[in-house]
Amino acid sequence: MSAGGAVLELAGVHAYYGRAHILADVSLAVGRGEVAVLLGRNGAGKSTTLKTIIGLVPAARGEIRFDGRRIDGLPPYRIAASGLGYVPEDRRIFTDLTVAENLDVGRQAPRAGAPVWTVDKVCALFPNLKAMQNRPGGRTSGGEQQMLTIARTLMGNPSCILLDEPSEGLAPVIVDQMAAAIKELKAAGVSVLLSEQNLHFATEVADRAYIIEKGRIRFTGTIAELAANAEIRNNYLAV
Repeated sequence: MSAGGAVLELAGVHAYYGRAHILADVSLAVGRGEVAVLLGRNGAGKSTTLKTIIGLVPAARGEIRFDGRRIDGLPPYRIAASGLGYVPEDRRIFTDLTVAENLDVGRQAPRAGAPVWTVDKVCALFPNLKAMQNRPGGRTSGGEQQMLTIARTLMGNPSCILLDEPSEGLAPVIVDQMAAAIKELKAAGVSVLLSEQNLHFATEVADRAYIIEKGRIRFTGTIAELAANAEIRNNYLAV
């Protein structure tokens, strides 16, 4: 944990889809200015964890705290308005709006303790977007849509951002750009929790790692500790 303490904490969180028990006693924390990664195979519970944090899936038990305040039970719009950003796996850009209009949709007022993002700053982070301000979102590539979704979320000036599978399905050159962008977010003071299957990508960007399997956290440690533990990687991450 970073010296500034935790900005996001989950303690004993349980979540269900109908009668199916998807998350069981999930506990994790993201430090201020830290990049943490939630690793696991398909269906392990990574996306559900992020959806539960942002309020799209209700937490049946346990506590979720953001900036020291409980957010479990709040509607997603109130959680987002508190400064917690969310980038879903399926991106959900507005295909009929231009890139500039998509960015404007995400705009919120500056907030204390978080960096302020402008169109110029997000375009500096993702240079591909700069030349396509007037292009409809639906006429951009998958990688450009991923950049646009992150940029739109940053326009809300979050202090912490949840990224669901940011490298999935992207060309290697775009994955490299994503890694560089996450490092820049950390340097700007934004805390990041990402879900990933790509261990190489996670190792490039993350400080701390959690492994989830069948809805339970199976490993907690630094990314260096995970890199040194072949048994854990083979048991929970090998295909």
